[in-house]
Amino acid sequence: MTITLQTILLCLKIFFARVLDVSLGTIRTLFTVRGKRKVAALIGFIEIMVWFLAVRTAFNSSEAGLLLAVFYAGGFATGTYVGSLIASRLIKGTVTVQAVTSFRDDGVLEAIRAAGYALTVVNVNPSEYGPEKYMFFAEISGDNLSEFKNLVYSLDPGAFIKVQETKYVYNGFIK
Repeated sequence: MTITLQTILLCLKIFFARVLDVSLGTIRTLFTVRGKRKVAALIGFIEIMVWFLAVRTAFNSSEAGLLLAVFYAGGFATGTYVGSLIASRLIKGTVTVQAVTSFRDDGVLEAIRAAGYALTVVNVNPSEYGPEKYMFFAEISGDNLSEFKNLVYSLDPGAFIKVQETKYVYNGFIK
């Protein structure tokens, strides 16, 4: 089998079409989850148009089938990666951070509040798993998550932290 310039160009066309449509699919899914249905529908339309054209091109070609399949799959994998990078930069919002300290220390809470974060604190009673602790909740901007996590771990390296995306926030304080 001879690989021609036409075959290479076709493979690249399919690869980049898949990168585009899968990236759009990732972003569309995030918009759907966040309740932005109109934007998600528009992105979905473009995504499927690109996908259809890529599939049609691949199926209508008599060029090297296995090579096309490799570029098609490679475009899908790359698109998944690229889509997640784009989505993490485009879609910023708030996150709910729930943390359980490894011990009870008012200084940890005071230091986090002094850094400008609002906390809701719950006392955790001692058990067979450890001493009395704090569990706290903070609603923060996704942009501040790394800073917040580093702050908590600098104050309590054994803290348990759980992060969830927040769909809506009403009232309160967010740094």
